[in-house]
Amino acid sequence: MAGMQNDTKKSNGFRSDFAWGAATAAYQVEGAAYEGGKGLHIWDVYCKAPGKIYEGHTGDVACDHYHRYKEDVALMKEIGLNAYRFSLSWTRLLPDGTGRVNPEGVAFYNNLINELIANGIEPYISLFHWDYPYELYKRGGWLNPDSVNWFAEYAALVVSLFSDRVTHFITFNEPQCFVGLGYTAAEHAPGLVCVPHDAFLAGHHVMMAHGKAVQAMRAAAKQPIEIGYAPTGTMCYPVSDKPEDIEAARTELFRMNPELPRWFWNVSWWSDPVMLGRFPEDGIAMYEQYLPKGWEKDLELMHQPVDFYGQNIYNGWGIQAGADGSPAYFDRYQGFPRTAVKWPVTPECLYWGPKFLQERYGKPIYITENGISCHDVISVDGKVHDPNRIDFLYRYLRELRRAAADGVDIRGYFQWTLLDNFEWEKGYTERFGMVYVDFRDQRRILKDSAHWYRTVIESNGGVLK
Repeated sequence: MAGMQNDTKKSNGFRSDFAWGAATAAYQVEGAAYEGGKGLHIWDVYCKAPGKIYEGHTGDVACDHYHRYKEDVALMKEIGLNAYRFSLSWTRLLPDGTGRVNPEGVAFYNNLINELIANGIEPYISLFHWDYPYELYKRGGWLNPDSVNWFAEYAALVVSLFSDRVTHFITFNEPQCFVGLGYTAAEHAPGLVCVPHDAFLAGHHVMMAHGKAVQAMRAAAKQPIEIGYAPTGTMCYPVSDKPEDIEAARTELFRMNPELPRWFWNVSWWSDPVMLGRFPEDGIAMYEQYLPKGWEKDLELMHQPVDFYGQNIYNGWGIQAGADGSPAYFDRYQGFPRTAVKWPVTPECLYWGPKFLQERYGKPIYITENGISCHDVISVDGKVHDPNRIDFLYRYLRELRRAAADGVDIRGYFQWTLLDNFEWEKGYTERFGMVYVDFRDQRRILKDSAHWYRTVIESNGGVLK
C-alpha cells in the first residue's frame, strides 16, 4: 500500500484499500522462549520474579504461535483479515541485542511473512513491543546513550532482511507503557522506580532511538517503505457539539500530566518531538529540570520524517468547558459501562481521537490497537459467544467510520487482538482475542466476534449502520 493517496475511492466512509487487521505482540503469543536460538529479554526474567505476574504466569509457551503460525494464519484468512500487525522479538533475531544474528529466528519470521503473503494478508511489522534484550538491559538499557545505536542496528537488520516483501514498519509500541510502567511505576518489566531524571532520560533515548532507526531503515530498505510510530493514551472527547466543549476536549487531550508520578501518561510528550520536532510548552515548563543537558540538540534526530501516525485507542474522557472556559472532566454516571478489565466503554474516542490527532500531526492515521477484554467461556454448545465484544466493536467502528466520512485520513484498523494471550502482569486472566485459546491444550475456537468481524471486512464497514 506504499504511496497511497488521500483521494482513494471511499466505500461506506472507509477507503477502498482500507487495512482491516488484527494485532499481536511477540512475547504475548510466540512462546518458544528458550527455543530456536532466542536470547533472553527482560520479560523472560521479570516473569520469574515472585509476585510480579498474576499467579506466576509466564509467556514461556503463551499461544505457541512459534510452532502454530500456519494454523494461526489460516484463522486470519478465515476471519477475512487483509492485514496483520505483529511485533518481532529483538532477541530472536539478535540473541545478545547486538552483533551475532540468529539464523533460526530469521527463518521463523521469513516463514511467517511468506505464509501471510501467500494467504493475501499484508504484514505490518512492529520492531519493539516491550521485550528488551536482557544483555543490553544489564548494560543500562534505555538509560545508556548507546541504546540509541543498539536499536538503530536492530532496525536496520530487520529492514534489510524483510523489506523485499514488507513495506510497513512501526518503530515503537506504547512508550508510555514500557518507559512509564517499566521505569517509573514498576508495574511492567524491568520493574523499576527510577528517580525522575532517569525516567525522563530513558524516554529521551527512546525518542532518539526512534529517529536514528528511521534513518537506518530508510538506508537499508530494498524498496520504498512506510514507517510509523504507535503510542497510546487516553483520548478526550467533547460532551456536546458546542465549539467551547470541542476546544476544551482538544486542549485537554494534548495537555501534559501535572502529577509527577504519572508524568508519562500523556500524548504530547511522546508525540510532539517525533511528529513536530518540539516538546510541548507546558511539559517543558513542568519538567525541563529533569531533561538531560543539551536536550534541545536532540530534537532534530527525534523528528525524522514518518509516513503515518499510529495510535492505540481503548477509551477516553468526556470533557466540557468549565465556567472559565478551561477543560473540565464530565463525571461518569453510576453504572457506567465497563469492560472485563474495568476500562470504560467510550466509543466517541474513536471519532474525536483520530480527528484531533490528525489536526495536530498532519499524517495519515492507523488505529494500531483497539479492543475489549470479555469474560469469554466455551459454552455448552462448544462455541464461544461474545456479544459484548460485538457490541463494543460495532459502536467503536461506527465512530471510526464517521471520522473517515468526515475527512480524517484513516488508513487502517487493527483489532486487539487476534488470539487470547499472555496479558503482561495480568497473566492469562484477560481475554482480548477474537480467537479463544484453551491454554491447557492450545485449542483455538473462533468466537462469534470473529465471524462478525468478517462481515465488517467483507462490506468494508457497510454493516455498521
